[in-house]
Amino acid sequence: MVVLKPASAGDMTREETELLEAIRNNPSIRDRVFFVFNRIDETWYNMQLRQRLDSLISSQFSDGQRLYKTSGLLGFYGSQIAQTGTGDRFGLDSIFADSIKNAEIAEDTPQFIYEFNRYCSSSGKLPGNQFRISVNNYESQNENYVRILSEYGTPLMQQLIHDSGIELFRGAVTQYLTEEKRPQLFAALANDLLPVCTALRRVYLDRWRELDSQPTEVEGIKAKRLEGLNHDLVRLGGEFKEHIDREINVVVTNQLRSFEDDFKHLQGRMLDRLEELLNGFSVKQVYQNATLAHPRNSTAPFLAILVEAFYYLSNELEDVLIAETERTIERFFKQLFERICHQDYYRELCRLMGSDIGLETRLQEIKTSVVLTLRSEASTECDRYVRESPDFYREESASLFQFREVLAKTSSGYDCSPMVAAEPAIRQLLKLDFEPKVQRTVQSTFRQAVSQTLKSQLVPLSAEYSELILGEYKTARSHLESTIEKEAQVQLAALAGDREVLQQSIAAYNAAVQEIDLCLQSVGCDRFQLPLVEGF
Repeated sequence: MVVLKPASAGDMTREETELLEAIRNNPSIRDRVFFVFNRIDETWYNMQLRQRLDSLISSQFSDGQRLYKTSGLLGFYGSQIAQTGTGDRFGLDSIFADSIKNAEIAEDTPQFIYEFNRYCSSSGKLPGNQFRISVNNYESQNENYVRILSEYGTPLMQQLIHDSGIELFRGAVTQYLTEEKRPQLFAALANDLLPVCTALRRVYLDRWRELDSQPTEVEGIKAKRLEGLNHDLVRLGGEFKEHIDREINVVVTNQLRSFEDDFKHLQGRMLDRLEELLNGFSVKQVYQNATLAHPRNSTAPFLAILVEAFYYLSNELEDVLIAETERTIERFFKQLFERICHQDYYRELCRLMGSDIGLETRLQEIKTSVVLTLRSEASTECDRYVRESPDFYREESASLFQFREVLAKTSSGYDCSPMVAAEPAIRQLLKLDFEPKVQRTVQSTFRQAVSQTLKSQLVPLSAEYSELILGEYKTARSHLESTIEKEAQVQLAALAGDREVLQQSIAAYNAAVQEIDLCLQSVGCDRFQLPLVEGF
């Protein structure tokens, strides 16, 4: 809708002219625009203004456009006043109560009252044989208003509303929306709904055919279930193998968070234990052990102290590595079995077989084998600590420099005191040798040994157990036959429930579509009929 002002201004503004031109050049909206010349009551009192408006309309709006002349002020308030009466002075005490302000001397006069009195006295719109209205100068505008309506009441208000043009405009808009636009909207709605309804209808029909193809008796379900048993076992074996292979892969590629956390704990424990052993290392105790081993001698060489220290540190670190490895492997296999138990294939396998056919026991056996293997690996790894590293005596190395410094201190006497005095330097010498060896173990060599051991033990299991599942066909069939009747009853009940739910959904869909089709028919859009779900 475009509201224009030439009725009060005499000419169109530049913006109004540009808008009119844009509308004319746009066929998609041209026929849907209502042009409203408001304040048409101004032309009732100004002949020149009326002539200019008529000329403008004949020159600019002569192509059958929707054109209406209205007085929004008179039409709107006229419709409101039609519901009032003498009790509230025809709206002065209700509709216009806030605007008259009840001053001590005289009330303010709302704009509508001025225009109403003007309409009654000067518009020339009222038939003289029906309305003989006078507006008296000795009465206020509000008094004239109340008196006139008291005399002429409803017929006058009906004439005012008619002359305002709003009823004609309202009727045209209503007719456009109900007789022109409503069918178009329904047609557009039908076009939007058609692909949705077609797809939904196809889903319902496919689902119905699927349910209709299912057995309807216990024996039929039993036969169908047993017929697919071998296929199910092949599938379950394959799913188990794929799962175990994935589990192994995430371990060897350092992507299993829980395992990585456990191994980091192992790494930290080894390094912490080395620090504890070095801090607690007693040269005096080692010296006593060396002299006890050689009763004929009262002194011991510095190299004897190092030998005992190397054995002591290596053996103590071996105990820690073995204990932490066992802990890590124990947690890994426990979590692995928990993850297996949460898999659909495991639950289905237990239902078919009545058990996991020894999988948990087999995993325990493999865990034991892995632990034994890694105990041996840990022993071998730590046994190598007894040997000095290749750089221990290398020229210009820190360890050789430290060795010479300690040797110089320990050679100052032949009793135990020079050795004890050099204890901090001996500890530093041991740290220079052992710390790189332990770092290499926990960060490189032992981690690879763990990964390889797990892979070598679990990969054969994935293939072995898949074959075992296939080999248990008779067990599965026997167990299934003993439980299938109850399952068949449950399945029949579920199928019946699914059919009922589907029928209800189809009935609701058909009811909605029929309602929409009736609406389409009522507005003349018979060709836009939506599809029903039939034939079930």
